[in-house]
Amino acid sequence: MKKKIDQFPNKIPVFPLSNFIIFPRTTVPLNIFEPRYIDMVDDAMKSDRIIGMIQPKKYNQNNKILYNIGCAGKITSFNETEDGRYLIVLVGISRFRIIDEIDNKKLYREYSVNFDEFKNDLVEEKEDLKFSDLKLIFKDIKSLLTKQGYVINWKDIEKQNLDQTINTLSMASPFTLEEKQVLLETSNISERKKKLEEILSTYVVDNFSNNTIQ
Repeated sequence: MKKKIDQFPNKIPVFPLSNFIIFPRTTVPLNIFEPRYIDMVDDAMKSDRIIGMIQPKKYNQNNKILYNIGCAGKITSFNETEDGRYLIVLVGISRFRIIDEIDNKKLYREYSVNFDEFKNDLVEEKEDLKFSDLKLIFKDIKSLLTKQGYVINWKDIEKQNLDQTINTLSMASPFTLEEKQVLLETSNISERKKKLEEILSTYVVDNFSNNTIQ
């Protein structure tokens, strides 16, 4: 049975990763090798398997200043390699807002968090959107990714439902840290689609050659 927002933990371990976001109902593989995050996964596997992914704003010596909003994910697959790395699969469940950092005396960081404002993340959104509305987005993203050498399994993406498709494209596209954070913080799928189109429009024109990406 799916959890409700008020059943989520109010304290989670956090994995700050620059230029990387996850969304609810998206699935991402992670290769964990740093000792502090090995410890984090060990502890998560002993409890509810939930960790928070969040982007750092900037660096202050060894202390990363984080954005206020991230997305929690649940570890659904775990494998250990011969050289001690962890290969995990994380499924996004809900965004959260940071409240305070917890002084935990551990190698990794923990935060008290609140999920309340993101209750809709648990609901598959029935927005007034159709896949035909994504034609321009698909065209522009395919052009952008092809030019930058990315390889995307478009058949798998097209098998997803609408909100999963928009979230996957927002997550996988080669945007800046700030642009990805804007997409993460949008209130719903319709707004995310609009922001995705706005961001893409700035990439379609190649500023260096002044040629439209073909």
